[in-house]
Amino acid sequence: MSEKITALDLPAQELSESTQRYFQVCREKLGMVPNVLQAYTFDEAKLAAFTGMYNDLMLGDSGLSKLEREMIGVVVSSINKCYYCLTAHGAAVRTLSGNPELGEQLVMNFRVADLDDRQRAMLEFSEKLTESPAKMEESDRQSLREVGFTDRDIWDIASTAAFYNMTNRVASAVDMRPNAEYSSQAR
Repeated sequence: MSEKITALDLPAQELSESTQRYFQVCREKLGMVPNVLQAYTFDEAKLAAFTGMYNDLMLGDSGLSKLEREMIGVVVSSINKCYYCLTAHGAAVRTLSGNPELGEQLVMNFRVADLDDRQRAMLEFSEKLTESPAKMEESDRQSLREVGFTDRDIWDIASTAAFYNMTNRVASAVDMRPNAEYSSQAR
């Protein structure tokens, strides 16, 4: 029986050589091709746009660590109750932090986690941007500067939070399911 990826029955096109190579790298590094990538195979242009934005935000040059970016993804996904992203990015937080408890705390309520002032401010900003974007003010940005974030870092925090808000909505809309492998990672 094949694993459920989405509730939509979108036909996968024959994958280009470059996409097949990308998926092979995923298999080598992750032991799987994430279902979010498989879900986009109906349109390689959309897949390329998604992976380009993801790779830039999550792996590109930034004053934010990969762990901090994953933490933003989990907190935003927690607010949005996105099953796919909570499972996949909760696993990433557990792996990157070496702390299985941190991943679970961020999934449930980041306020119970033992965070430094920088992380707490970053996650509170991401929370407000997710819940009340029209209420963002200069004082919100200033609170990030006060714990050491630059304006470029603030851009990266906002862009990462916005990306997860978008992907959470798509994943929820199409009933995207996480790969089973994520559930057992770093536990």
